[in-house]
Amino acid sequence: MQKQRVAFIGLGVMGYPMAGHLAKAGYDVTVYNRTSSKAEQWAVDYDGKFGVTPSLAADGADVVFVCVGNDNDVRSVIYGDDGVLSSMKEGAVLVDHTTTSANLAQELFDASQKQGVGFIDAPVSGGQAGAENGKLTVMCGGEASVFNSVKDIIDSYAQQVQLMGTSGQGQRAKMVNQICIAGILQGLSEALLLAEKAELDVPQVVETLQHGAAGSWQMVNRLETMAQDKFDFGFAIDWMRKDLGICLEEAERMSINMPMTKETDERYARLQEQGLGRMDTSVLVKSFK
Repeated sequence: MQKQRVAFIGLGVMGYPMAGHLAKAGYDVTVYNRTSSKAEQWAVDYDGKFGVTPSLAADGADVVFVCVGNDNDVRSVIYGDDGVLSSMKEGAVLVDHTTTSANLAQELFDASQKQGVGFIDAPVSGGQAGAENGKLTVMCGGEASVFNSVKDIIDSYAQQVQLMGTSGQGQRAKMVNQICIAGILQGLSEALLLAEKAELDVPQVVETLQHGAAGSWQMVNRLETMAQDKFDFGFAIDWMRKDLGICLEEAERMSINMPMTKETDERYARLQEQGLGRMDTSVLVKSFK
């Protein structure tokens, strides 16, 4: 039986290992990256192939995955003579793992439909560690039949893959995810101030509270490093600000007031001004001190 051919566009800290899991799962993978040397290195690491343009990487693929930076980055690899849609065959599926606006998801769905290509918006949660360990959570929007045709492939690097509804609903679910993270980090930041002022043992606090209602991934993985003033890892606030901006735009469109999300975004903006834009989102605690 011939291997399914897939393409992966974007080899950042998430895309590189995600594409690797596809190769290890037995798919015939061709990759593309804006910095071509990274694509060449991936091809060496995983005995795969690379294309010098998105179009060439996607040529003949059954499924094309995209994982880049923002809405404009997505458009740059999908449209035009060098974009993936220029070479995708009828009946193939385009899966966008980038966190984008819901409007872009609908735009890409419409553009794909016109070419007889299926489309799924499929933002992910789990960070670099989740990508490397194949334990991502993937929130999808699109038609059920198209989703079902690619779910098993996505399972190569995910522990949870769920269709959330029609096109754009995957992106809206990711917005909910990011708002929750913002709120948890706000709470952990204030809680850490009290714990330190009270001279509580922070590791002991984490060990105790993680088993109760306050327990969360952020508490287990970030509260101690926040106390140790360590922030040089994880999901950068530059990217979180991009995501929260998307959340706030969607909220405005829906006439929803989100004061906590807005406050967190403003705190991150001030941290960016201090040159901390590449630090992990848990650096939020510095805005409270």
